[in-house]
Amino acid sequence: MMKAALQWLASFRLRILFRTSFLLLALAVLAMAVAVLQEEKQRSYDSYQSHAAKTKEQIVARLRHPAGQLALLNPPLGDAAAAAGRPVVRPVVLPYSAIDFDDQSKVRNAVEMAGCLVQYKRHGSLCVAIGNNPWAGGYIYAAGTFASHALVPHVIGDEQLAGAHRLRVTVNLRGQTYRWLAPFEPLPGKGARAEGVRGRFTGYVEREGDNYKGARPVREFRGWVWQGGKCLDAGADDDAGDCARKSFFSLRLPVDALREALFREKKPQWPPPDLDRFRVHVEVLAPGPATPGAAIFDSDEPGAVPPFSLNDLAGLLLPGETLAIRKAGGSADVVQLSGTEDGAEPSSPLITRLIRRLPVASYDAPVEFADEIATPLGSYRVLLKGDARSVNQALAAVATRVSWFVGAMLLAIALAWLVMEIGIVRRIARLTRRTRGLSQTVHTDGGLERFDLADLRGGDELGILATGLDDLLRRVKEDAERERIRAGQEKDMWHAVGHEIMSPLQSLLALHGGSDDPSHRYIQRMQQAVRILYGSASPSEAFESSSISVQALDLAGFLKNVADNAGIADVVCSGVAAPVPVRADEYPLEDVFAHILKNADRYRRPGTTISLRLDSSETTATVIIHNVGPRIAADFIERIFEYGVSDQAEAGAHGNRGQGLFVARTYMAKMGGTVTARNEDDGVSFVLTLQRARG
Repeated sequence: MMKAALQWLASFRLRILFRTSFLLLALAVLAMAVAVLQEEKQRSYDSYQSHAAKTKEQIVARLRHPAGQLALLNPPLGDAAAAAGRPVVRPVVLPYSAIDFDDQSKVRNAVEMAGCLVQYKRHGSLCVAIGNNPWAGGYIYAAGTFASHALVPHVIGDEQLAGAHRLRVTVNLRGQTYRWLAPFEPLPGKGARAEGVRGRFTGYVEREGDNYKGARPVREFRGWVWQGGKCLDAGADDDAGDCARKSFFSLRLPVDALREALFREKKPQWPPPDLDRFRVHVEVLAPGPATPGAAIFDSDEPGAVPPFSLNDLAGLLLPGETLAIRKAGGSADVVQLSGTEDGAEPSSPLITRLIRRLPVASYDAPVEFADEIATPLGSYRVLLKGDARSVNQALAAVATRVSWFVGAMLLAIALAWLVMEIGIVRRIARLTRRTRGLSQTVHTDGGLERFDLADLRGGDELGILATGLDDLLRRVKEDAERERIRAGQEKDMWHAVGHEIMSPLQSLLALHGGSDDPSHRYIQRMQQAVRILYGSASPSEAFESSSISVQALDLAGFLKNVADNAGIADVVCSGVAAPVPVRADEYPLEDVFAHILKNADRYRRPGTTISLRLDSSETTATVIIHNVGPRIAADFIERIFEYGVSDQAEAGAHGNRGQGLFVARTYMAKMGGTVTARNEDDGVSFVLTLQRARG
């Protein structure tokens, strides 16, 4: 049963191999894609951790810069005006105790390093600040730039200020408003034009109208201005007096409310807790009446670019990352920022779930980085938290975008399989079924008419094979038909031969009717042979289908009779002194010995004898027929008992049909015995074994 099952499976081996190969190829593509995804997830996670660490270092470096210190000391505040696109000018706390407002280089370096300048159109900028040391005085500092033509000075003693370039400053805090109007006054001395103009803004408390008769300058108000010597227009002549030049100014604004608060308490609170509600408005007015919109520079002008703020750090954060900054000892965060979500690329839910399940080393560990920033007003703790899930989202988006490559490969494999399945495997299966059916039919009924392979013929390799099989099957059909006709003719011939021979034999039997007549025995053998062959399609079928009457026979006496009447010279027998009864039929057994002795006589060496030796046991009797002569080839020793096998060329032409030993083995088998051949040192021996008869 197991062998039959294995043979049945073997008939599907090529198809199973073919289909399994394509299946394994598709699985290999999927496995490769999953392996690449897992490797990319590990690399992306490692890269994300490295990027998060670099982001933390970049944030810390920015915060340790004076511009970052300024942002820490002045956390961002929501404001309706700022939300509407208008700048909100309020003092910021500098990372310095004070500003040396009299020195242009020091002031410029201080505000530029601190990064507190608000940038305006037409080369304008402004920084309004206070120092981080309360004992430097209750002053508000303002510094910036504006562009104008050559500054027109105020003439000393002129009670009208509108004829000169002037600066207007308004400060609102704690319900009080301070207004100053400061005209430009040049300093004595004149340098080279390339060095520009240096002067001061002398501050007066602003009055209604333009009459400042008897007005005295504000003692604590300090203002300086430096106008460059180069024209802003690259094509203009620097020596011309009508080109626009850039001016830098520095102010110290005395605010009595701040100075009084310093001395009102033993330990004043600095910076002021309401600093975010201070408002400062700075304008630079050209000579002439002050009309709305005529200012050269206006700090409330829309479109200003604010300085660096802690909110700007959000641009460094990836989606899912959060940044929290808290003052040491504080209970609330100064600022908490989150990475903005870019327009998320679409991703496949199936790929997202697959990536989420892929194992990655240290993936569950939290991604957190902390550091501390020291400022003049205390330390701040920076905590950056990452979200490793963003790695999955980013990788899923990329994998979804390129998944069509894998899909295209699988589709190509499927199409190749389908083409080969229809074009080759299906035809192989049909050819296999028909071949199996043909094989079974040939072994059973031999009907070949219903098998046709013409529809499988073609020009490819399989078609050529089918063509060859179809041609072979057609020739087999023709040969089978010819064999059927020949068998019918041969059967008719045997009928005729048997009919013509039986009549003369019957007459001879009447002439030699006596049982003691030796001819009577041979005539009976001839009649038996004719009866066996009569009516058969072929001699082999006749011998195989013949019936034998088995009875007790004295083998010793039988051997004596064979040796005396075989018609072959020099035949000697031994071991026949006592009777040895066996189960056999006399006439077929005599044919067996006749055929073997005939072969022994043909191949024995001239002058040698043929020996017959009888050996017996309780159950069997064995006769060994030995002749001295050539040995039988090892690969031919069993084939000599097959029908039609002979070692002589053109044996049929000499009357040798190769059926003697076939008849001997057939008759011995029907009598329950065996016959074999074996090579001896000096020749060949045939061993015949029969069963002992009881009684």
